[in-house]
Order: sequence, then structure tokens, then C-alpha cells
Amino acid sequence: MVDGVVILLVLLAVWQGLFAYAGAVALTPPLATFAYAAELLGQKSFWGHAGATMAAFGWSLLISAVAGIAIGLWLGARRFAGDVAEPMLAALYTIPKVTLYPVMLLVFGLGPSAKVAFGVIHGLIPVVLFTLGAVKNIPPVFLRTARALRLTPVQTAKTVLVPAVLPEITSGLRIGFSLCLLGVLIGEMFASQRGIGFLIINGINSHNVKLTTAVTLIVIVFAVGANSALLALDRRLHRAG
Repeated sequence: MVDGVVILLVLLAVWQGLFAYAGAVALTPPLATFAYAAELLGQKSFWGHAGATMAAFGWSLLISAVAGIAIGLWLGARRFAGDVAEPMLAALYTIPKVTLYPVMLLVFGLGPSAKVAFGVIHGLIPVVLFTLGAVKNIPPVFLRTARALRLTPVQTAKTVLVPAVLPEITSGLRIGFSLCLLGVLIGEMFASQRGIGFLIINGINSHNVKLTTAVTLIVIVFAVGANSALLALDRRLHRAG
């Protein structure tokens, strides 16, 4: 707790120092930013943009989680397929996602579906890789026991694979959470008329420093708070395992 307060105070001091150095043309000071952020949170128009972002983010996270876990479990249960797919997926993920956004627009068009797809291509592969790696590290005796008991693939996944890899799956979902949010925000910056990302890029284009800084602060607070909760859950599951 004390360490967290100290880190927060240091960050605020650095922020104030950057404001003193760069001036109001680059960013607003902490107190003014917090005040304007509170004002934004009281505006109905802001929540319309926030709702659009959260809807796209929720769908992209759901798709990434369900598809990522399913693919990871399937590949992990098949050793050869997993060994072949893992380096291919890792290499595929190194492609800069921004270069794929025009393709997303051509396939899905302008609208929420393109943002969801862009969030999915950010968050899906990390979930697959974490799940795949966790399944590959399961003691072989677990799988041999499942085969000896003649469990179906669904039963094996439900009673053996998922409980054994749950901590690692949680780690993958934590990473996928952050990356899906990043993907949706970037998508809104490129081609959208609604959403938090749109507010940020609109503030940049109109040189509205107060709006840009305040919205960025709100995003950071949300992301850090959600990630901290997921990290606490992740650590608890690893200790229990």
C-alpha cells in the first residue's frame, strides 16, 4: 500500500514537472486534468462514446477468450500440431497490426464490427499461446489417465485440461484484456465517429490538449484498475495451484 502511494506521488510529480517544462501546448497539469476528467464523466455525450468503446471491447474480449482457449486446448492436446503451430503463431503476431487495418475495413466495413475484429487480432494469439504452453506443460500422466478412463475430448478438457491450466489461462486473459482494449482504441482512432479512441484523436487533431489529456487519464485509470484486479486473481490462482 505504501509503495503504491509513493509511486503515485512520484508519477504526479513527474507529470507536474513535464507540464512545467513543456507548457500548456503539450499537456495540462494534474489538478486541472482531474477536474476536467470529472466533468467529462458527468456528461451524457461522453458515456455515449464510452458505451460504444465498451461494447466493441466486450465483444472482442469475449471472442478472443473463447476462441483462444478453445484453439489453445485443441493444439495443446495434439503435441505435433502444437509444436508446428506455436512458432507460426508467434511469428504471425510480430506483424504490425496497424498495417492490417485497411484489410479489416475492406472485410468488415466502417462500423463496430471492424473495431471488434481489430481488437480480436490483437488479443486472440496471446490467449492461444498461453493456453497452448500451459497444456504442453501438463504432466503426461494426467492425459494418460484420461485416455485410460476413456474420456471424450470434451470430458478431458473439462475435467483435466482446464483445471490444470487455469492459472496460465488467467495470465493469458489478462494480457488479452489489455491488448483487446488497445486494438479497439486504435481502431477507433483510424476510422470511427464514436468511441474513446475517436475522442482522443479528435482532441489531437483539434489541438484540444485538455480533452486529450483528460480522456487519456480516464483510459489509464480504467486499464490499470482492471489489470490490477486481474493480476491479483492471477497470483491467487498460481498460489492455489
